[in-house]
Amino acid sequence: MEFAHISVLLEETIEALNIKPDGAYLDGTLGGAGHSGEIVKRLTKNGHLYGTDQDGDAIAVASDRLKPYQEQVTIIRCNYQEAVEQLKSRGVSGLDGILLDLGVSSYQLDTAERGFSYQADAPLTIWLENQHGNYRQSYNRLLCVAFHDPLDNTIH
Repeated sequence: MEFAHISVLLEETIEALNIKPDGAYLDGTLGGAGHSGEIVKRLTKNGHLYGTDQDGDAIAVASDRLKPYQEQVTIIRCNYQEAVEQLKSRGVSGLDGILLDLGVSSYQLDTAERGFSYQADAPLTIWLENQHGNYRQSYNRLLCVAFHDPLDNTIH
């Protein structure tokens, strides 16, 4: 399946970031690199874009799409929650802007093997990545988030 990607609110997002040509930016949900591609186009050779994603397929697609800017881009395979730690370990002490495009992509939903749909003949495993090969852990983590009631601190 092709990783087709159309960034939502692209122009509005880029405008809101108010990109400085020599700035440092983080796209914490790199995905298909739609937003990142627009950010890096606006950077000079002194600017830098860091992109994180936990999805190996997204990392592969983004790496290919951002290849013309490889000197200005660092791609890190991790969840955006780990981005600060990852950036600190690389000597990054500050950023001029951060983007988090939270959600799942059509590619993730439409790839039957990822188990997001009961319409395909595949296990309903609901995984975003298979870096550690633990589908059940990913599924349970998603269920805990989906059914957690913050008012009584229990999982339904």
